[in-house]
Amino acid sequence: MVDVRCRIAPAPTGYLHVGNARTALFNWLFARHHGGTFVLRIEDTDSKRSTEEAIAIVLDSLRWLGLDWDEGPEVEGPLGPYRQTARMDVYRTASDRFLANGRAYFCYCTPEELEDRRRAALKRGETPGYDGRCRNLTDAERAAFESEGRPKAVRFAMPGTDITVPDLIRGDTRFPANDLRDFVIMRSDGTPTYLLAAAVDDVEMKMTHVIRGEDLLPSTPRQLEIIRALGAQPPAYAHLPLIVGPDHQPLSKRHGAVAV
Repeated sequence: MVDVRCRIAPAPTGYLHVGNARTALFNWLFARHHGGTFVLRIEDTDSKRSTEEAIAIVLDSLRWLGLDWDEGPEVEGPLGPYRQTARMDVYRTASDRFLANGRAYFCYCTPEELEDRRRAALKRGETPGYDGRCRNLTDAERAAFESEGRPKAVRFAMPGTDITVPDLIRGDTRFPANDLRDFVIMRSDGTPTYLLAAAVDDVEMKMTHVIRGEDLLPSTPRQLEIIRALGAQPPAYAHLPLIVGPDHQPLSKRHGAVAV
C-alpha cells in the first residue's frame, strides 16, 4: 500500500481566498482519511508579489480552519525546505539536466519578437504558440546571439504528440500536440517558472496525489512531461471544479474573492 502524500501549495501574494481554502480542505481530508501526510509548500518564487506578511496570513488562516500540516514551514520535515525560494539550486539542477540530455534548450527570442509572432499568428487565424525556432539553432547562430549579449531563457522541448492526462475526477483528458508547444522553464533572470518548480517539487517531495483546481488542468500535460523526463512516476491528479460567484466567474484573489 502506497503511503498517501498530498499538498497545498499557495503563492503568498495576498489573503487565502475561499477557493484555496476549499482545495486545502480536500487535501487535508484526503490525507487524514488515508492515514497519509499533508504537506504545506509555499510557492514564493514571485519576489515582486510574495511577502512575509502574506506567508504569515496563509499559515494563520490554515490554523484557524483547523488544517494542521505534517510537513512544511515551522514544522519542517525530511523532504524540505518547503519554501521554493530556498530550493533554487534544485530547480537549476533539473534545468541543467534537461539541457544536457536534450530535453531543453536555450531560447534567445526577445519579448518583442515573441509578441510580434503572436500577433502575426492571430492575424493568420492560427493558434499562437512558440514556433520552436531556437530548438535547432546551429553553433554559429548560438555564438552570434551570445556575442550580442542576448538574455536567454531555457525552454523545455515537448514531444510533438497528443498527451492524455488521467484524472480521478474528470477521467482521461486529451490535449492535442498543437496546444503543447515548447515552454519556458527557467527565465532569463535565472528564476524557475511555476511549471518547472511545481513539477520538480512534487517529485522531490514524493507526492502521490495532486488535488487542485481545474484552472490548473492545462498545466498538467506539461508537468507530466517534466516528471517523466526526470524518470519519476507521476502522481495521481484530481482537478476540482472551481467555486464561482453570482456572475458565474471563478472566485480568485484577482477578482475580489472573499478571503478567509
